Amino acid sequence: MTPVANMTPVANILYLHGFNSGAASPKARLIAATCEHLASVDVAPPRCVTPQLPHRPDEALACAERELHALGDDTLLIGSSMGGFLATCLAERFGVRAVLINPAVRPARLVTQWMGAPLENPYTHERFTIDARHGEALEAMTPAAVIDPSRYRVLLGSADETLDCRDALDFYAGASMIVHPGGDHGFSALSDYLPAIFAHGGWTLPARPYARSDEHT
Repeated sequence: MTPVANMTPVANILYLHGFNSGAASPKARLIAATCEHLASVDVAPPRCVTPQLPHRPDEALACAERELHALGDDTLLIGSSMGGFLATCLAERFGVRAVLINPAVRPARLVTQWMGAPLENPYTHERFTIDARHGEALEAMTPAAVIDPSRYRVLLGSADETLDCRDALDFYAGASMIVHPGGDHGFSALSDYLPAIFAHGGWTLPARPYARSDEHT
């Protein structure tokens, strides 16, 4: 693994999973496995942390912020869906780089469709219900705008069945954008884009086949 020219490689990677997903999700495992592979070919690969986030957005942000503080500013954030929203909140607050995979833009608007629905996390088996506090917390957390688009790389599926990718194209205008034609919300082609993801953290991945991720965020 070698640094990308003109970009200082980060020492840490913090992956933030999507809503009702987990630290054991395919994307989290893929990112962690990639870092483990890098450890076998480099003396100082980035440390990878993939925390289990609470379902309440304000608690999830607090958890992610604690992890970021523990790692330090020399960290690349990678967030999927709601995790992309949380990564944006942290990147705007602390000025770190972030890679966003089908990020939720103004997710408070999505709460109504889940209001009152009983849910169960497929990884932790925690059962919970979406209520008005989820929407209130998301509304309070949402950044008004992106201050420095250059700190972001945004991966979008053009056929995302959950989020309209045009919202992210507009909100992150000026950021490095990758649109996968026909890509779904789960961004199942994620393994093909690992080099682009890690390059935003200053690293060049060695050539190797990667396992594909599935629909869980």
